[in-house]
Amino acid sequence: MATFGSLSKVDLRQAWANEAAQFTPWVAENLALLGDAIGLSLELDQTEKPVGSFSADILCRDTLTSRLVLIENQIERTDHTHLGQTITYASGIGASTVVWIAAQFRDEHRAALDWLNEHTDEDLAFFGLEIEVWRIGDSAMAPKFNVVCKPNDWARQVHAAAGNPAAITPLQSAQLEFWTQFVELAKESQSALRSSKPAPYNWTSHPLGRTGFWLSSVWSSWNSETNTAGGELREEIVLQSASSKESYAKLLERRAEVEAALAAAGVPEPIQWYNPESAQVCRIYVRRDASLENREDWPHQQRWLLDRAEAFTKVIAPLVKQL
Repeated sequence: MATFGSLSKVDLRQAWANEAAQFTPWVAENLALLGDAIGLSLELDQTEKPVGSFSADILCRDTLTSRLVLIENQIERTDHTHLGQTITYASGIGASTVVWIAAQFRDEHRAALDWLNEHTDEDLAFFGLEIEVWRIGDSAMAPKFNVVCKPNDWARQVHAAAGNPAAITPLQSAQLEFWTQFVELAKESQSALRSSKPAPYNWTSHPLGRTGFWLSSVWSSWNSETNTAGGELREEIVLQSASSKESYAKLLERRAEVEAALAAAGVPEPIQWYNPESAQVCRIYVRRDASLENREDWPHQQRWLLDRAEAFTKVIAPLVKQL
């Protein structure tokens, strides 16, 4: 019989005692992990980038578009100082994308990034991410980024670049090909599911008819169950708004009804209800392991995602509209 360990959360200061001397260099060395969380391929340009008499934590480039990406780090709860610094540095550098990483986002600061995303043009994008560290027993520590804020229409910003295969990495090329085939499968199946335009990301989104709620089909190289590298398929309802916790609680009250309806709609996997105390984003999802490199299995993976996306839309979309 298998033996299981206990998953425990690690204080960030145990991993990085000093923000500038340890955390910032670690982020700079792990841009692939960060990029996977937000769907970008990032290349380091400079750390401690001078901006007038100040210095920005990390400056890098989106390899898909060559646009500048500013990363501001904070292993504490967000504060007004870092919000001001982030905007000041972005304007001084001319960054097109801003990524603010913190231990925890205050509602006011998440709302500020949401407001910026809503009131700036498509050439600007603001991301908010919370960083966590976990371990099983005495195992090595494992970091995890949770996206708490992003542009609702982020995918449209890479449409032009996505049309240039030479500008993207092999992984992004595979992602673009996978989602292109997924959309074709939906059309061939005469599915009513609406999807965002295929893009070189590890996810594609589907509207649910209400702001702050959407359905995501995920094709990821990160395994959320083991918290390690490894292929995974995931279909999830995402709740991200000022009232996401309240909406999640209302859906949770109908958990038995939701799970029974999903089972009847052809979803045999256990339904995962994810509501972290320290994050605003909540999720309801199903998952399974998958070999992303096995192209012969792609049709089965795409069918798995499509079937569950249709089931989630049928069962939960009406409940979301009633909230």
